Amino acid sequence: MDEVTQKAQAWLNGNYDAETKAAVKRMLDAEDKTELIEAFYKDLEFGTGGLRGIMGVGSNRMNIYTVGAATQGLANYLKKQFADIPKISVVIGHDCRNNSRRFAEISANIFSANGIKVYLFNNLRPTPEVSFAIRTLGCQSGIIITASHNPKEYNGYKAYWNDGAQMVPPHDENVILEVENIKSVNEIRYKGNPDLIEIIGDNIDQLYIDQIKTIALSPKSIARNSDMKIVYTPIHGTGVRLIPRTLKAFGFKNIIHVPEQDVVSGDFPTVVSPNPEEPAALSLAVQKAKETNADIVMASDPDADRVGIAVKDDKGEWILVNGQQTALMLTYYLIRRWKELGKVTGKEFVVKTIVTTELIKTLAERNGVAIFDVYTGFKWIADIIKKEEGKRQYIGGGEESYGYLAQDFVRDKDAVSACAVIAEMAAWAKDNGLTVFELLQSIYLEYGYSKEKGISVTKKGKSGADEIKQMMVDFRANPPKELAGSRIVLIKDFGTLTATEPLTGKTSKLEMPVTSDVLQYFTEDGSKVSVRPSGTEPKIKFYVEVLGELKAKEDYDTAVKKADEKIEAVRKSLGV
Repeated sequence: MDEVTQKAQAWLNGNYDAETKAAVKRMLDAEDKTELIEAFYKDLEFGTGGLRGIMGVGSNRMNIYTVGAATQGLANYLKKQFADIPKISVVIGHDCRNNSRRFAEISANIFSANGIKVYLFNNLRPTPEVSFAIRTLGCQSGIIITASHNPKEYNGYKAYWNDGAQMVPPHDENVILEVENIKSVNEIRYKGNPDLIEIIGDNIDQLYIDQIKTIALSPKSIARNSDMKIVYTPIHGTGVRLIPRTLKAFGFKNIIHVPEQDVVSGDFPTVVSPNPEEPAALSLAVQKAKETNADIVMASDPDADRVGIAVKDDKGEWILVNGQQTALMLTYYLIRRWKELGKVTGKEFVVKTIVTTELIKTLAERNGVAIFDVYTGFKWIADIIKKEEGKRQYIGGGEESYGYLAQDFVRDKDAVSACAVIAEMAAWAKDNGLTVFELLQSIYLEYGYSKEKGISVTKKGKSGADEIKQMMVDFRANPPKELAGSRIVLIKDFGTLTATEPLTGKTSKLEMPVTSDVLQYFTEDGSKVSVRPSGTEPKIKFYVEVLGELKAKEDYDTAVKKADEKIEAVRKSLGV
């Protein structure tokens, strides 16, 4: 409490605006100190998704001072790292959220005040386009102001390096140190240099779309199904600018909009949460699909780096396809078409995260394609692409949380290109007499059936963070011996980079670039459970994957039911 009060007092006495000081004083004077503690008990820090937090006053909130400190710290680091080049440059983008434009312009002023050239997008843009622009313009870094799919009270700040990827160690950690070295708001240079700020927009849009057009693998299938009905919603976000345009550039003529959700708004008026993982976020789009007898529904999140889809099942009912299934189908489609086009030579690879379905590994290995497993966070997929450059050819990659990348001229998950490839995959399936749902079933029949489920336990605030930390301690100290009646045969602890076989006591080292607070349990019957605290939300996440049996399409419903029962048994074993 003394530390919190001391930090708040520094804001009260420091060079902060009157509105901020009034809010701090109100919190200090309040009898209930909960709000004060939440606002000041820590500083916002870079996690798997950069800087992210609730907007408001305080060191643990997104505001012009925490954004300012992050930008000043990044500017200081860039000037040290690139001291030998004549002009350091950065790209700045932002999404639709409240304060996003303001934070973007303040960041542009701070970079320019530090002598750094700024390319500032003229309006909201998809996150992947910022990555593309960094690479295209030869910049050393870039940021986008976004909180991705978080609720409306959040905003965030993603930082990128010169390869267009989000920062990995040591750069992310070094930037944090630079931010922490800023002891006073007076060290932040807010007075910008307009001569160093260049507004960009349409020219980059066209270059980006032209590049995406080059990744088409089935142009004849698109031509034969160009009138396929595609319902698309940006859920009030940045996708509205480029995704319909890109789909048309790919050759699709029948894009059906959801007018209420084409309205750009940081209040996300039609949804509780603008997250394409949530069924409610797609409900208006699915309703539109029913009205128009559409072929597929696609929804991007507010910064258009993630995409969720819905399709008709074998009974004609609309169902949501989860991120695991979409990643599996996209990987299958890309590898299949690369093989059919004679592009697989033995030097190709795909990437998935450790919590994404193991069926992708089976699929890749059976087709002679290398597979890399990386931590959650697309920066790790980008890191592999960078390390393999010149040695192997990247085919595609993805993660269970609805992020996919089917090309390497962007180095972050990309809903713009993913929507184009998903639509192409649907057209190709249609050309081959299959619906998207039947395509998924055929993959299960060929490579085996598994079902995955994510279970999130939310614990808010400082007390919640402490609870989550204790849960991880308890799982390490007392790991389960079995899950749903099947003995655990392997435990991977990425915190110590140790793999242990409980039945034999044998241990081995895990080859990963850094440690991470993740635990994985593998059972005799092929189940996999991953446990990790979220890097961007106040949650502890459990990722459950169980194997099932599917010998004929007619048995699909039975296989799903059995898998659901097994997942429920695993959940009970974990006590969550």
